[in-house]
Amino acid sequence: MYTKSVEIVEVAPRDGLQNEKVQVPTDMKLDLINRAIDAGARRVEVTSFVNPKAVPQMADAEAVCAGLPERGDVTYIGLVMNQRGADRALATGRIDQLGAVCVATDTFAMRNQGQTSDGSVEAAKAIIETAKAAGKTAQATIAASFGCPFEGEVQDARVIAMAAALVEAGPVEIALADTIGVGNPAHVTRLVEGVKEVVGDIPIRMHFHNTRGTGLANVWAAIEAGASTIDASIGGLGGCPFAPGAAGNVATEDVVYMLERAGIDTGLDLTKLIETNAWLVPIMGKELPAMVAKSGGFPIAQSQEEEEELA
Repeated sequence: MYTKSVEIVEVAPRDGLQNEKVQVPTDMKLDLINRAIDAGARRVEVTSFVNPKAVPQMADAEAVCAGLPERGDVTYIGLVMNQRGADRALATGRIDQLGAVCVATDTFAMRNQGQTSDGSVEAAKAIIETAKAAGKTAQATIAASFGCPFEGEVQDARVIAMAAALVEAGPVEIALADTIGVGNPAHVTRLVEGVKEVVGDIPIRMHFHNTRGTGLANVWAAIEAGASTIDASIGGLGGCPFAPGAAGNVATEDVVYMLERAGIDTGLDLTKLIETNAWLVPIMGKELPAMVAKSGGFPIAQSQEEEEELA
């Protein structure tokens, strides 16, 4: 047993929806957030404060925040790319934690944020400082940590150096993101261990996309290597408008099933997650990638009538 519990950050309302063609109404986004909370989620990435022309799905960021339930036990995360986004998020009065993003390659950083990789690190550090000055917390994600859609391989040393630079700003957490789903368990283990050496006591969060079917294996490798938090999206929804070929996030249902069956507590209710998947399907107009929602959990729950027939 490597750990007794793992924290799950539910990212479906933001990363899950941002690349979908179906424009999900604000009230349904709020319903999704409420369903996630009801299933046990206590950290939820609720929206992103980005240019609505670039990411139309997130154009209602302020409206989503205005409708968030008052929950002292839930941390609402707002993703921000720059100072303007940080100011918008803080102005809502409802975002508890800013999620800053920096990118491991120049080409992707320019496509994603209009600046170099080094520039994205400095922007992330400034966002962290802004959050702290406002009495909020902030974390930072290093996107394309395992590979770039434009430049290909990303050297571990580059990601480790970025993590070391972020430490200077004092984030509550640093995340490594496999934005396009090219990671493998060996790479995950090596990179998490390398980053741990430079971030000290700062927790490491992992963000995986299941583009090539390695998502769950990568989650397990990350936990073995010492990551304490995993991003996941109900239904396996997800993608990135600026990363060609990026498929869905690891599905919350699948991650929870794997970890709970291994004796690792997630605090999430698998049955309610599967029910939320079923609720999402007609909204998105397609079957969702999550596997456990198709097969169900195990042991398979039986109705009282079935139990009586077997008696």
